[in-house]
Amino acid sequence: MSKKINKKIATVIGARPQFIKAAVVSREIARFKNLREVIIHTGQHYDANMSDVFFRQMQIPQPAYNLSVNKLSHGAMTGRMIEKIEEVFLIEKPDIVLVYGDTNTTLAAALAAVKLHIKVAHVEAGMRSYNKQMPEEINRVLTDHVSSIFFCSTKQAMKNLTKEGFTSTKNKIIFTGDVMYDASIFFAPYMQMPAFNIPDKFVLSTIHREENTSDSSKLIEIISALNVLHKNIPVLMPVHPGTKKLLQQYGCEILFNLVEPAGYLQMIGLLKKCSLVITDSGGLQKEAYFFEKPCITIREQTEWVELIDSGANILAKTNKNDIIKKVKHMLKSKINFQPKLYGDGNAAFKIASFLSKV
Repeated sequence: MSKKINKKIATVIGARPQFIKAAVVSREIARFKNLREVIIHTGQHYDANMSDVFFRQMQIPQPAYNLSVNKLSHGAMTGRMIEKIEEVFLIEKPDIVLVYGDTNTTLAAALAAVKLHIKVAHVEAGMRSYNKQMPEEINRVLTDHVSSIFFCSTKQAMKNLTKEGFTSTKNKIIFTGDVMYDASIFFAPYMQMPAFNIPDKFVLSTIHREENTSDSSKLIEIISALNVLHKNIPVLMPVHPGTKKLLQQYGCEILFNLVEPAGYLQMIGLLKKCSLVITDSGGLQKEAYFFEKPCITIREQTEWVELIDSGANILAKTNKNDIIKKVKHMLKSKINFQPKLYGDGNAAFKIASFLSKV
């Protein structure tokens, strides 16, 4: 490794899953003497339980910039982020902009970078649900179209990019494995249990996707299913602030346990102890697999198709009876969690190593 600092990486993050991914990648970037990282936090997740706790628990370097862009519609949020991120890029003049996943932060940073002719490296490139009604699908597809370095979590993601024509000599497509898997390995010994009492057997649930929460009838069906399940096996939901607000707005009766959002180390503790996961989160689907828990995903599609193929995850409709039926099925299923679907746990090193050489 060269001792000279000759390459600046601007890492742009803003949402809970990105903090977790950046925790492991930033640690590896710091090992390379020819890389200097500047972390920019858009403020998309600004609540202390959704942001500050991750930087503290996971020892992520404090952001050089916090742009405080939040509480806006998709268009307004993305536009404001582009404007503010561009200002930072003009000051910092990075060589490469590193983005993660599929949030408004991801797309805004990628667009701001490409307009200034800065290379974009996309972690979790090539993921597809092929549902363009999902804001996340639009974000990830558009981000790929302006990226030139594609770090792929799965072999299927590489196939998607090849099929879509991203194989130009100007593009670099690299299979790294999943940085979330790296995080689960590294942080598992540091897991924490929340202060409240945890049952011996329980269902862990998170619901926050706009496709499920913006339609009151869908959210009410999901909550009704969790209420019924709670009669037989306790249901615990660390509730997203946006979901909590809508539950109150829709007047939903909650019979199960709602708790404040959990930090990553607490979520690991809950995952290791729970019996089953019910979610609409992309990240939690994989984390359930890492900790060998059956998962039910309340969505029409998932970008993590290998989980469905393995039988570790099953899709459920936003219908009370279908959710209950799928839960009963998964609690009885014998699942093989041995295949390493997401690499060897060295994705972050592979990303940092490539960035040091490109």
